[in-house]
Amino acid sequence: MTTPLPLTSVIMVSYHTGPVLDKAIAAVLAQTAPVELILVNNGNPTEIEVKLAAQTAKEPRLRFVTGQGNVGFSKGCNRGAGEAKGEFLLFLNPDSLLPPTAIATLHGHAATLQRPYMLGARLVDGKGQDQRGCRRALLTPFNAAIETLRLEEVFPQCRLNYHKDPVPQTITPMPAISGAFMFLAADDFRAIKGFDERYFLHVEDMDLCLRFRNAEGEIYFVPDVVVTHIGGTSKAPSLFIERHKARGVIRYFHEHYSHAYPQPVLWLFDAAIWLRLGVKAGLAALKDAVTFKPVPQPK
Repeated sequence: MTTPLPLTSVIMVSYHTGPVLDKAIAAVLAQTAPVELILVNNGNPTEIEVKLAAQTAKEPRLRFVTGQGNVGFSKGCNRGAGEAKGEFLLFLNPDSLLPPTAIATLHGHAATLQRPYMLGARLVDGKGQDQRGCRRALLTPFNAAIETLRLEEVFPQCRLNYHKDPVPQTITPMPAISGAFMFLAADDFRAIKGFDERYFLHVEDMDLCLRFRNAEGEIYFVPDVVVTHIGGTSKAPSLFIERHKARGVIRYFHEHYSHAYPQPVLWLFDAAIWLRLGVKAGLAALKDAVTFKPVPQPK
């Protein structure tokens, strides 16, 4: 007799996700393993909120957490985890499409592992190309500089992302994975107090991976769970995203690497990060100015 799989609570945080959200919800509810879906509404149009509330009333496995406004990704995830009834959690971006056996496959691998463990999937774009982030090193000031300056070929052992490497054939230990897909036991997530809510958007996944490893956890990449991650569906302005990413990286470096780098060196990194943001903002403003079309005035 086959032992039933435990309940997995899938947590999605949605901010103006768009039409792909319907497909993402349907893919979760079509899983062959027992699931509940906790959808945290960080901001969607009113008509979408009404639709999701109506869908929740008809589907007992779907719960809709709303009313808090856009509290950021970390807080949204933690709020969803606080509502979870499952023994396991899967943090999943709302523009990600799971194959029907994804969660069952994860449990199959998990049965061979010793806790605490965290599992990440192979994330591909709409063309089937591997995405950055699902296989990577822990973020450090040095590999961040290598990545920014595009010196991966000069320092291949110090690169941040591994998505261009051949895909492993079996489940493989990995320094860090993407917050777009993280599977772990609920008790292990709570043991490290969840996501650090000081990160509003971006870098919170790196911080979680680092703290998870410091708590003697192991992280694995699972190549036979292939998830289509559409990406770029949120309507958040690019500079808004970049600003929070810059703040997150600076916080992360000072939080975790102040013992390894002299303070003046970290200040130089801070300056470089803000300078990069300033250049992006300037280029965006220039592009807007070039493409600006004045509204014709009535004669």
